[in-house]
Amino acid sequence: MYYCKNCGEPYMTDEAVMCVKCGVAKGQGSNYCHNCGKPVAPQASVCLSCGVATSQAVPADAKSKIAAGLLAIFLGAFGIHNFYLGYTSKAVTQLVLTIVGFVLSCIVVGVFLVFGIQIWGIVEGVMILTGKIDKDANGIPLKD
Repeated sequence: MYYCKNCGEPYMTDEAVMCVKCGVAKGQGSNYCHNCGKPVAPQASVCLSCGVATSQAVPADAKSKIAAGLLAIFLGAFGIHNFYLGYTSKAVTQLVLTIVGFVLSCIVVGVFLVFGIQIWGIVEGVMILTGKIDKDANGIPLKD
């Protein structure tokens, strides 16, 4: 069972997205422990009642969500965003397909290939910016 970090009330289900008592989104607030529901100091990093960390620290080497999303939208056909996030095989695939598309553009079919790869990049960019893709290749969450 998890508790609201804003008011300390237990959530009705583990899948709850907001507290029914105070209306705050799940995970927001710093007044109560999410594990035991006991009050904690707002700047405390550990609950003194149960010993659980009160917040998830963003690793120093976390990649930027904004940078990855913009790279995907503007340079997605070249796979730059996937190189940035560490998805090397997917990035190489996008880069090779784009190069092949440029070579085949003399017979028109390559233009459609490049266009399709760019659409793939734009879709991934939107997914990154909306949080559907929220981790890099090493499983480290992206920072805002």
